Amino acid sequence: MRNLPPQKDATPSRQSGARPHESAALHVSGQARYVDDLREPSDLLHAAVGFSEIAAGDIMSMDFSPLQQHPDVIAVLRLADVPGDSDIGAIIPGDPLLTETQVRYYGQPMFAIAAKSEKAARRAVRAVKIDYRQTAPILDEQQAQQAQQFVLPTHCIERGEPEQALSQAPLKLSGELRLGGQEHFYLETQVALAIPDEDEGMFVYSSTQHPAEIQKLVAKVLNWPLHRVTVDMRRMGGGFGGKESQAAPWACMAALLAQQTGRPVKLRLPRHEDMIMTGKRHPFHHHYQVGFDAEGRLLGADLSLIGNCGHSPDLSEGIVDRAMFHVDNSYYLDAVRITGYRAMTNRVSNTAFRGFGGPQGMMLIEKIMDEIARKTGQDPLDVRKINLYGSEGRHTTPYGQQVEEDWLLPLIEQLEHSANYRQRREQITQFNQCNPLFKKGLALTPVKFGISFTAQHLNQAGALLQIYTDGSILVNHGGTEMGQGLHTKIIEIVARVFAIDISQIRISSTRTDKVPNTSPTAASSGTDLNGMATYHAAMTLKDRLIACLANHYQQEKHQIHFSQGQIQIGALQISFAEAVQLAYLNRVSLSATGFYKTPKIFYDPETGRGRPFLYYAFGAAVSEVLVDTLTGEYKVLQVDILHDVGQSLNRDIDIGQIEGGFIQGMGWVTTEELSWDAQGRLQTSSPATYKIPAISDLPERFHVEFFDRPNDEATIYRSKAVGEPPFMLAISVWSALNDAIASLSHYQRQPQLDSPATPERVLKAIISMQQEVQNAVE
Repeated sequence: MRNLPPQKDATPSRQSGARPHESAALHVSGQARYVDDLREPSDLLHAAVGFSEIAAGDIMSMDFSPLQQHPDVIAVLRLADVPGDSDIGAIIPGDPLLTETQVRYYGQPMFAIAAKSEKAARRAVRAVKIDYRQTAPILDEQQAQQAQQFVLPTHCIERGEPEQALSQAPLKLSGELRLGGQEHFYLETQVALAIPDEDEGMFVYSSTQHPAEIQKLVAKVLNWPLHRVTVDMRRMGGGFGGKESQAAPWACMAALLAQQTGRPVKLRLPRHEDMIMTGKRHPFHHHYQVGFDAEGRLLGADLSLIGNCGHSPDLSEGIVDRAMFHVDNSYYLDAVRITGYRAMTNRVSNTAFRGFGGPQGMMLIEKIMDEIARKTGQDPLDVRKINLYGSEGRHTTPYGQQVEEDWLLPLIEQLEHSANYRQRREQITQFNQCNPLFKKGLALTPVKFGISFTAQHLNQAGALLQIYTDGSILVNHGGTEMGQGLHTKIIEIVARVFAIDISQIRISSTRTDKVPNTSPTAASSGTDLNGMATYHAAMTLKDRLIACLANHYQQEKHQIHFSQGQIQIGALQISFAEAVQLAYLNRVSLSATGFYKTPKIFYDPETGRGRPFLYYAFGAAVSEVLVDTLTGEYKVLQVDILHDVGQSLNRDIDIGQIEGGFIQGMGWVTTEELSWDAQGRLQTSSPATYKIPAISDLPERFHVEFFDRPNDEATIYRSKAVGEPPFMLAISVWSALNDAIASLSHYQRQPQLDSPATPERVLKAIISMQQEVQNAVE
């Protein structure tokens, strides 16, 4: 099978891992161009969006007459002005571009205004007078479940006889856990620039993870065929899932206003409005009942997961599915029922976010592991190890996929040893006994994360590769660069195929007129999909070169070898550029496309069985924290990570992804708290009220190592995805905080600590624990 990359291949002149990010110099020098940095056409118009100031109710009237006092206003876009279909739902319908009757959430777009300047557009939006009839909003996911309000049907995965297992288990636990959402807080807010073409087309620059979907939806609202719309995306200033589906409204509005006026239109959301009008990570409310034995081995479980989806489906079907798929995390669940509810509330539609539901599922089982440890008087790590996949035939997930790689226990034990877990546990226990005010906590938590889109059709990618007669190469593929280093890895893949220097290869903007019908850059699969598609294109061209050289020099193909920018043909050696020139003179095509679709995957939602993932990425983290019991304030002292990236394509980029993912995950479980008032208005809509981790929040000691084993599956050079799995390693920080609070009861009780574990919540859990201990003494 020629098109499967080997574990090892010809190495380019610069070793893999030495290549810096392809835009690093541009980033740090400020020369990198984002959509808002592009040169503005002389007749450019700026757009602003008018959004609802209530969360639920009806629009009684919209008075645009005050706009007559604003001479710089050129056009107004209302729902009636949309010539095509105004529903821009990502996969499932239900997301209206604009509304003029019913309001479903605070921040819902009602109209857009194009003016000669950004300031004029924003002033004009505020001048429009709106009259509402307000109704009581449903904001809480549990309230929505009780009212039977769901955006999609409820799914269930079941194996064995959970009721019987629970009734017969010698020990039982039940409880609940609330998990908050998370703001994407990308550096570059949502932005689009639409330019009408001379041939009745539309060229759109959009900060999006999914250019093909922007093309489709812009064409949909304009009522045009797709070939009249071209979308270009060179780079994003961060995405994290927030620009997978929710970049579409702003591109559609800009394009509609551009079509209406015949002039270019830019729409860029300021931070405050971006946070109000765009979706977040799904909050969840979990309920659980588990049965286990005296050793802490799980015997049965009934788990309910309620996801707060907001007002529409968006991507919630796959997100709640993935939470259900990952509620087992690294642990074998035999007799189990997992029920996933997709609650409809009067909030902005929640959407993709790094981990795509996986973190929300994993948090539940990690809480359960800690609670079992307190109940049985064991170290939480021992409870985790006894429940891992891999022993005594325990390899099958509740949804029927085999965990084929028995790496979890060796990985955990390697980290347990390298991080001195047992010695530190003893030291921390002694510290806590001697310090009445400050308590330390320690936790080691694993990660098993499935890699593939849960929507099967998205697991495909294309690439276009062109070799020019001087030996330079231009690559275009369907993936998007948001700072994660995808383009850098693609360049290195091409360099490895042809054994040339990376300076000979260039990546162009992701464009829908180069590679059509692309999938979003999401689900950690950007390199898996686009890297393999690019590899196939490169191998096609390499085979053509080899055939040409073999014919010209009358040599066998196996006697032709690529190395260090040279090609050895028997006893003759020529440069790569000379070989390309020879192929051109012999009329050999030097352009090729590549395509890849993920093999082996399938899933039947009716039966709750299948193989939704090609493989799993594994990892584990040890986190140590120090907690002030008088204030609830805390500090992360040390983090040790051992993570499985397969055979790394670029060590520096992979380490950066692990570190960055962990810190973003730490923000989710500790400080990033979203708050709404009783009327459904977001109160945390700026950096002043919403706290992402700062440099001072980083662990004092932060160690990252690779679990160095090639992927068993035939991925690109046997690598593994690295974008999302490290995010969930940060659950260890939350577990360590629980551990510190549990020390107040001599580790006999588990605190009730919802996420995010802000200092206020930590202090509340401390006070509650102290009261429980005092009541037990009395």
